[in-house]
Amino acid sequence: MKTFRLASILPFLILLPASLVYADAIIMTKAMTASTVSEIFVEESAVRVELEIGLQDLAAFRNLMPDGLYERMGYPSEPLAKRLARFFRRDLVIRADGRRLGGRVVEMGPRPRVRRDEITGEPLPAKESEPELVVFAVLEYPFSGRPASLTMVPPRQDDKFVSANIGFVVYHLGLPVNDFRYFSADEVLDLDWKDPWYSRFRNKNLRRQYDAPMSAFLYVEPYEVRSEIIARPKDLQHWIDLGLKGQSTIPVAMQAELKRKVADFFAKHINVTIDGQPAKPTLDRIHFLRRTLKTSGVIDPPEELDVAAATLGVIFVAPTTGLPQEATMTWDLFSPRIQKVRAAATDEAGPLPYTLQPDDAVLKWQNFLKNPTLPTLVKIEPPPGSRQIPLVLLSVFCGLSLAVLAVRHGRPIIRGQAPPKPILALAVLLLIGVAASISYAWRSSVSDGDAKVIITGLLKNVYRAFDYRDESAIYDTLERSATGELLAQVYLETRRGLELQNQGGARVKVKDVAMLTVSTENLSDGVGFVSRCTWNVSGSVGHWGHIHQRTNQYQADLTVKPVDGVWKITDLDLLQEERI
Repeated sequence: MKTFRLASILPFLILLPASLVYADAIIMTKAMTASTVSEIFVEESAVRVELEIGLQDLAAFRNLMPDGLYERMGYPSEPLAKRLARFFRRDLVIRADGRRLGGRVVEMGPRPRVRRDEITGEPLPAKESEPELVVFAVLEYPFSGRPASLTMVPPRQDDKFVSANIGFVVYHLGLPVNDFRYFSADEVLDLDWKDPWYSRFRNKNLRRQYDAPMSAFLYVEPYEVRSEIIARPKDLQHWIDLGLKGQSTIPVAMQAELKRKVADFFAKHINVTIDGQPAKPTLDRIHFLRRTLKTSGVIDPPEELDVAAATLGVIFVAPTTGLPQEATMTWDLFSPRIQKVRAAATDEAGPLPYTLQPDDAVLKWQNFLKNPTLPTLVKIEPPPGSRQIPLVLLSVFCGLSLAVLAVRHGRPIIRGQAPPKPILALAVLLLIGVAASISYAWRSSVSDGDAKVIITGLLKNVYRAFDYRDESAIYDTLERSATGELLAQVYLETRRGLELQNQGGARVKVKDVAMLTVSTENLSDGVGFVSRCTWNVSGSVGHWGHIHQRTNQYQADLTVKPVDGVWKITDLDLLQEERI
């Protein structure tokens, strides 16, 4: 292979036609770190290849380069037409049913390498520093008819070793066939033109993460068992007419009725038992989903969807009184094309993957957790007044009584006689009452440390309330930490903060509340205090086959007072909320 200086070819890259440059949002895996990135689109009459060629791989793609750049790289002068013919014959070869396809260059030019988000694959803003320069090329390989398979061959050195570091993804009629992987060998793609969802590489390593037409998940948590199903409406047509025959898209206008039909259909096929007893799960949510390599999200607002790609997520919930010991879901939806259904049973230890098949159709969860986390309320020390006020009243009574007795027996005491025993007893009780009053006055002043303990406990109990599914249970638990006037605000603010908006309202289960800062001022008009607090709330929610982790940070002014002998939040002013 020829060697060359990168700096010496940059002027030639700048001279390439710049009008041919554009960027697309694509999915990303570690293959996105490759020097060259390729998106391959299998369309009705051609294969379109979009290449982002890094400088390190220019030699492997030298036959595509203009004459000046080719010669600057150290190769002898040779007509571009001849080199292009060699490129499509030897360098980047695509065969349809074994027949090599001819190709042509549609576009080519320099552009900065597109920075992409490592999770979503979406383009990111360019860095302030000078971006890496690449050669962007669009190639087209026309074919006739609908080939049953395509063979893709990467560039090679001396017809032996792959000569370029290429990360690639293939789409068939707009549907991704694989997640980004390295293009490191000849690969054969079998095409399903009736339903490109089922187009597959023969190399099993070249599969997309979401290649199952149906998936089933069982989530077991204290107070509820969730059954979740992900399915394509097109596959459900095998059992139920959804009005999709002959359609290529699902318009927004028909989506609500389609979801209703699907929910009713699955409600008849959900077979769940909890601790050996049949459960009656109810529909919680149903949404169209957009799924990528790392994420699944609800499509909101609705949009017209491609029939082949449209995917629904359906969630059914069965409340429980605590953490079950056993839960099962029996699957009865198999078809000639769907003989395996990916599944998982999930608890706080994580998911246990399983594959459901016609002769093994029960997804089972057993409680093997040694120390399961069972939500409990934090015990909070009562306000000092709830214990001190009776002693204060006693001291007042004793003082009055002592005054009356002192009037009656004052003279003998003045003469040096011993005071009567009732006076001594009342004097002792008076001293105890005075001490209690002093202690009460002292303890009614709450320090930052005491406020931190009290508020942390109250907030933990607020979040704990949302572990319940029943709304009345949530309100009853909230009422232990907040006054009636504040209940509605606390309920709405907390629920909003725990819901994942892009997941259709899925609720995070709080695992930890960490108080960061507390600055307290005692109330001047009675027992109680106002604290400006900053705290973090961490939790997780499992659905759509993922475990979503989330941490939010809040800052608020909290007013806390004794109410009916216990500390309660009586006012809340939320100052800041931030996801971290």
